[in-house]
Amino acid sequence: MYLGVDEAGKGPVLGPMVAAAVLADPADLPADVDDSKRIAPSRREAIDAAVREADAVAVGVAFVEPAEIDRPDTDMNTLTVRGQARAVRAALDAGVVADLVDPADPVRVVADAGDTSEARFARRLGEFVADGDTAGDDAPDHPAVDVSAAHGADEDDPVVGAASVVAKVARDERMAAIDADYPAYDAIGSGYPSDPATRDFLRAYVDDHGEVPDCARRSWATCDDVLAAAEQSGLDEF
Repeated sequence: MYLGVDEAGKGPVLGPMVAAAVLADPADLPADVDDSKRIAPSRREAIDAAVREADAVAVGVAFVEPAEIDRPDTDMNTLTVRGQARAVRAALDAGVVADLVDPADPVRVVADAGDTSEARFARRLGEFVADGDTAGDDAPDHPAVDVSAAHGADEDDPVVGAASVVAKVARDERMAAIDADYPAYDAIGSGYPSDPATRDFLRAYVDDHGEVPDCARRSWATCDDVLAAAEQSGLDEF
C-alpha cells in the first residue's frame, strides 16, 4: 500500500487546478485505472466513485483557485507542489488512514512530477508535506513520507492513475458549477485557451463587463488577449 498523487487543470484559463491523492493497494483499485486523459468521461466517473467508496482506500483533494494562481509571488511549479502537498495531507488526515498504515513507518508517496527535474519535485513535495506550505497551513500531524516522482507516473502507476482520475472528476464537477454561475452566457467550455466555447465566453463577458470573470486566471495571456481586443474594439468606435 502506498500513496499516489497527481493534478488536473494546470493549463486552463478558467477554473482551479485540482490535485488529488489516493492511498491504496493497487489490487483494491479498478483494473482499468489509467491516466485520466486516456479514459472516457463516464468511465472516469465510475472509477472515481469506486475509489471513493472502497473501504481500504483514503482520498484527499485540494483546489488551487485562480486568485492563488494569479499571485505574482509564485510560479506554476510551486503551485503544483503546493496543491499536491495539500492533497497528500488531506489523504493522510482521513480517518481510515490509522487502519491502513503503520504510523512508525514513512508512507511511500509516488507523484507525477510537475517539474523538469523529477528529483527536485520529489524533494520539494516531501518538504511541503512535512512542513506545511506558504499559504498558511499549519505543520501537519501525520505519518512521515518517503517521496519519489516521475514523469508519466499517471500512465505507469495505477495508484497515481487513480489520483489522476479523482483530480479530473473533481475539476469537471467544479467547472460544471462555474458554468451554472453564468446562466446569461452559453456554455463556458472546458476552460482551456484552445476551446472556442471558452474564448467566446470570455469575449462576451468582457464585452459586457469590461473585465474578465472571477473564475478566470487573470495572469494568463489569453485574458490579456481578450482584454486588448475589447479595448481596441472600443477605440475603433471613435
